[in-house]
Amino acid sequence: MTTIERWSGVEVRALREAMRMSLREFAAHLGVSERMISKWEAGRENIRPRPVNQAALDTCLTRSDADTRARFSRLIGTDALLTAGEAEAVKPIGSDHVRHSVDGSLMALVEGSVFQAGPGNTPLWLPSYYIDVYPVSNQEYAQFVAATGAHTPRHWTGGTFPADLAEHPVVFVTWPDAVAYAEWVGKALPTSQQWEKAARGTRGSIYPWGDQATPAKCNVRENGIGNTTPRDCYMSGGSTYGVHDLCGNVWEWCSTETSPGRYELKGGAWTSPFVRATPSSFNDAAASMCDDDTGFRCAVPA
Repeated sequence: MTTIERWSGVEVRALREAMRMSLREFAAHLGVSERMISKWEAGRENIRPRPVNQAALDTCLTRSDADTRARFSRLIGTDALLTAGEAEAVKPIGSDHVRHSVDGSLMALVEGSVFQAGPGNTPLWLPSYYIDVYPVSNQEYAQFVAATGAHTPRHWTGGTFPADLAEHPVVFVTWPDAVAYAEWVGKALPTSQQWEKAARGTRGSIYPWGDQATPAKCNVRENGIGNTTPRDCYMSGGSTYGVHDLCGNVWEWCSTETSPGRYELKGGAWTSPFVRATPSSFNDAAASMCDDDTGFRCAVPA
């Protein structure tokens, strides 16, 4: 593997040509404007992109196929390159999973970078954070209820959840319920942008698994299941960060307020048509909304 110690406009142009992309395609791939790419290339060795863009270029190069890297090496020459022995090893996305110190939940690192946000794929910068790999389960929520005396979701009987739903996402939780759980465990609800980046990656994939519309990879209305499923039921539908259940199963509360008393929901649910499960789609609800298709997951700053 090779990488660049410090990028200039010369290396930027070489990478674009090695990837055989137009200015427009390359700008969209990096999440910057065409004008910025033109400025870098025109400035040649006198231009040094900002650190966030240097990181994006590094990622772009290391994830290119062998033929692209070979073309880049020929265009740039060997003097500007670092070998794998000279550069720090790059960890594959999705390899940085940790256990939270309080509840033991598995969390994935989403490193700070630009990503494509919303239906218009607007480039936005987010700092690093961790997000739950799965939505909060009935079993995890039961620990919160036992510790705090919080009220139980309405589908629980005798103060506990049905045994066969232990690994299903908890539902019938309002936004304040979700916030109370997150605060108890030392986390927070993710912003809608944090949630979306964990689902779509830096390249703005339409779905967590890529751009192909595949309802079979998630629990949505078309599949006719008619209820929630275990959180690890659709492992092939995970995102590049190794985060799962981001399409379908349950809508997930976010911390982003859309108007007084209303908050964003992400991901669609088992009650939703597949088209509504697109991670870039917008949905919101009153904080008091409590339904059988709505749950949540948590996040913490890195």
